[in-house]
Amino acid sequence: MKFLVLCLGNIGPEYADTRHNVGFMVGDYLARKYDAAPWALGRHAFTTEIKHKGHTYVLAKPTTYMNLSGKAAAHWLSTLKLTKEQMLVVTDDLALPFGKLRLKAKGSAGGQNGLKHIQETLGSDEYARLRFGIDSSFSKGRQVDYVLSPFSADENIELEARLEKAAEAVLAFGALGVERTMNVVNVK
Repeated sequence: MKFLVLCLGNIGPEYADTRHNVGFMVGDYLARKYDAAPWALGRHAFTTEIKHKGHTYVLAKPTTYMNLSGKAAAHWLSTLKLTKEQMLVVTDDLALPFGKLRLKAKGSAGGQNGLKHIQETLGSDEYARLRFGIDSSFSKGRQVDYVLSPFSADENIELEARLEKAAEAVLAFGALGVERTMNVVNVK
């Protein structure tokens, strides 16, 4: 079985370690841990793949910037001949505390512009998304600065362990399916 893991973020060194790029960080963590081939530049995304327990996960980091992530989703689903049900989108979420994970099989974009563009492009909100909490510790009117800033020193201490949990959720999505994985990931 094959899956597309669309890891959202923004390309460019100025965005590399920012909160908004936590989706890219999850993809990079998986690629490192499972000795993936180097990321290759393809249409609308850098891609690589990993294998785990008989499943293939095509990891994709869109080159379209966050707000146009739907282009990468549509292209890679088509290229790989996969359905929306075989795609998991990994993204940041301001509404969740730092490192908290939330997996959903479908739903609204919740103000996340990458998810919004994917929904507009695919014409559906019925695709799985794994949200990684980045907290909302910013002053009024400073949201953009906050999401485009690096994690704090305290957050960085825990970041690797949180990325590992997110990576485990990605692999469980393929091995167990979205419903069973939600029961594991979405615990209080």
